[in-house]
Amino acid sequence: MTFDFDTVIDRANSDSRKWRKYAGRDILPLWIADMDFAAPPAILEALHRRVDHRVFGYGQPLPSLTEAVVQYCATHYHWKIEPAWIVWLPGLVTGLNVAAGAFGEKGDAILTGTPVYPPFMSAPKNMGRETSKVALVPRADGRYEFDWAALERAITPRTRLFFLCNPHNPVGRVFTRPELEQVAAFCERHNLLLVSDDIHCDLILDDLPYIPAATLSSAAAARTITLMAPSKTYNMPGLACSFAVISDPKARATFTRAMAGIVPEMNVLGLAACEAALRDSEPWRQELLAYLRGNRDFLARFITEHLRGVKLTPCEATYLAWLDVSAHALPNPGEFFEQHGVGLSDGVQFGAPAGRFVRFNFGCPRATLAEALARMKRALAAS
Repeated sequence: MTFDFDTVIDRANSDSRKWRKYAGRDILPLWIADMDFAAPPAILEALHRRVDHRVFGYGQPLPSLTEAVVQYCATHYHWKIEPAWIVWLPGLVTGLNVAAGAFGEKGDAILTGTPVYPPFMSAPKNMGRETSKVALVPRADGRYEFDWAALERAITPRTRLFFLCNPHNPVGRVFTRPELEQVAAFCERHNLLLVSDDIHCDLILDDLPYIPAATLSSAAAARTITLMAPSKTYNMPGLACSFAVISDPKARATFTRAMAGIVPEMNVLGLAACEAALRDSEPWRQELLAYLRGNRDFLARFITEHLRGVKLTPCEATYLAWLDVSAHALPNPGEFFEQHGVGLSDGVQFGAPAGRFVRFNFGCPRATLAEALARMKRALAAS
């Protein structure tokens, strides 16, 4: 490999939220979704150049950055977007909250499938809306899909938006074209705006295409807000640089009005890093994907051979594994594994039933992964 993903970088005494959660305790943090790898060299070089400039006034995206986004979407997703469609944001959670508050009125409902990334459920509440949750259902092969009958039953006259996560966090699905067409048809039938969080779209581990919902048709594009960022793929969430792609002028104007006076200026370091990620970091991304596939497969083998009763949901994308530990009858699985030295996210945070699931972040050096799994093996053997 040209790039180093094996070296363990000490983050314990840094400003890392991930590691400081367990400061002073022998717990490996595999919970929040950032990786323990150094950022791509191209990003580091761009940051050094920007710092060497020495002036950090208010910034805005350079035309070269906007062009990098347009070119990246065309090259990677066969999606022709216009520069005017791009709305810059300091984070996708900000985008979810802005969307929740921009459309409809207080007391309206936003529909989503669970388990799902927690801000999908909290953003509507933050904006005085209701969160309408419908459980995804596992197929015979363990992959999750939408329960369309339940979604139809969940619709009310006050349902205004549908929050989609594709690829999905935490169940790792990359939704197919037919599935996305069903989503689009559902939204059109019920006059819903589709807000699609696609932050993990460049982390597909299986040989599957990522399809932006907005590319399905002109009608789908007109009712879709796509949220994107380089932060997960290129391990730069702390640089706070994301964007929405909104082709419909009316929806874009409504969204930007809701941002006014609330959403802060963009971070100039984040802007520099974003351009370097999109323009110059593809070789690094390809090696990252190979390493993550190796970690996923190591995890799968270890579970099969050593973690009795644990089931791994097929992980098509992301570096986040969704583990079913219900066979062990643990009242609080997250707390149980913390007590045995592994910090995971309890499934309850994602809207899953208590005592059944944990989310496991395998975006770490193989040695860290192996040690965490060995601790889980000892924990379950003693339970």
